[in-house]
Amino acid sequence: MSIIYLLITVSVIVAVIFFIAFVYSVRRGQYDDTYTPSVRMLFDDELVKPAKKNPEIQSENNKIQ
Repeated sequence: MSIIYLLITVSVIVAVIFFIAFVYSVRRGQYDDTYTPSVRMLFDDELVKPAKKNPEIQSENNKIQ
């Protein structure tokens, strides 16, 4: 039974170490994406879909004019 307590303790310690390493790497910018923004501007026109015109908004705009 004491081995279970030892395994649980060791696993919690390892989990805390990995969590600290993850937080450290996120704060240091390890997961920042520096490539996609530079490529996104090249394909910007393909990503934007034309907005569907809402007939209710068009009729309100016609009333205003």
